Amino acid sequence: MQKKIPWYEITPEETYQNRRDFLKSAALASLSLSSLSQASESNLDYLPATQSNLPGALAADELTPFEHVTGYNNFYEFGANKQDPIKNAHRLTLSPWKVDVGGLIDRPAVYDVDELIKGLGLEERIYRLRCVEAWSMVIPWVGVPLSAVLDRLGVQGSAKYVRFETLYRPSEMPGQKTLFSGIDYPYIEGLRIDEAMHPLTILAVGLYGKDLLGQNGAPLRLVVPWKYGFKSIKSIVKIELTEEKPLTTWAKSAPHEYGFYANVNPKVSHPRWSQARERRLPGGVFSPNIIDTQMFNGYADQVASLYSGMNLRTNY
Repeated sequence: MQKKIPWYEITPEETYQNRRDFLKSAALASLSLSSLSQASESNLDYLPATQSNLPGALAADELTPFEHVTGYNNFYEFGANKQDPIKNAHRLTLSPWKVDVGGLIDRPAVYDVDELIKGLGLEERIYRLRCVEAWSMVIPWVGVPLSAVLDRLGVQGSAKYVRFETLYRPSEMPGQKTLFSGIDYPYIEGLRIDEAMHPLTILAVGLYGKDLLGQNGAPLRLVVPWKYGFKSIKSIVKIELTEEKPLTTWAKSAPHEYGFYANVNPKVSHPRWSQARERRLPGGVFSPNIIDTQMFNGYADQVASLYSGMNLRTNY
């Protein structure tokens, strides 16, 4: 069986948008891949995104360049400025990496990250990422559906929520040592079980055909594209199935600003700014690339039914 050829091996990032045309010829080729370091490139063997295999595909969106995706980040564990994560994330030890899975699950255990996703089939998912700060990107993630992982582990019938926890390691994550962050570490996030099992929700291990870097949440992060970016928790070390709704970090720190659901909603403003429009990166002073924000970040057809009958102004 031929090994699928990652796009980064055969197509420069600046021409990555042409991957669908290239796939027709690339499917006939084979390539022996060398072993590459995690910090640069990897042997991610994945199914490239096409209109037919990507749920809610957004093929018309122009991808955000790799250097912006990896150089402009909110990851307060590494610092409060957008450039702090790329400066400091190299300190993070990524191997070994264990994920403690517990709670209302049939097979609780501490899993190696590779063991957790082994055999599930990596896929490329091209998703919009909308930050609550009103900037956005379009990113080609590589990962597996969270539902596939949870199905393998055996979700018990009483489970109503999934709780996630980020690594707490102040010796390597300098932002966790500051007294001025306003965040009670470790970082906690959560989803309702139907949100977690939705086919758009993935656990990502790569982007642009490369292993995730520390600033993007290596080696394992959540991606929930219809929610504001802070819901897509990074560098996960714990997954717990619960009956009670978890108290998430931002809902605890600033409940009047950041609710549990955090669905992208242009009709509900943040207390300090409007959410009706966003700045799509990259952009400059004279061309800021301002666009209208879409309900559920453009995924309403796929996810609106999850919230039928809910007041989305109250359940923000």
